[in-house]
Amino acid sequence: MKKALIIIIALSWACAPKSTNEENELSKISDPEVMQYAVIGKTLYESYCGNCHQNDGRGLGKLIPPLREADYFKESIHRSVWIMRHGQKGEITVNGQVYDQPMPANTTLKPLEIAQITTYLYNIWGMKEGVISSSEVEKYLRERPENY
Repeated sequence: MKKALIIIIALSWACAPKSTNEENELSKISDPEVMQYAVIGKTLYESYCGNCHQNDGRGLGKLIPPLREADYFKESIHRSVWIMRHGQKGEITVNGQVYDQPMPANTTLKPLEIAQITTYLYNIWGMKEGVISSSEVEKYLRERPENY
């Protein structure tokens, strides 16, 4: 009986849903406003971006660049916002690796949705940029970034 109970407990633990690294990262956010944006941003990211960049942000090998721990991504929030809306073509170098797969534009994302995705991405994986507001996104979308 005791052995059966131990087996049941062990199986329950083994089969219990595990939280993902991204959920663990979200749990580290202490600012309620950042958390509100980031939770919605996570869902939007997984719907619009995760298929290519992967939900964990590690990209697809030499085809699609990573966002997680990526020098190119960390370098400019303005550029990231611009790329989400307008897409990108041509070679880029991310962490020393050259990528040349076009990223399609996503003109259907509203500034608030881009703000939520951006807030999510820039507040996980060790980054703490705070809320990137929809008014900041609108400002970024008015002018092409210098480093694009």
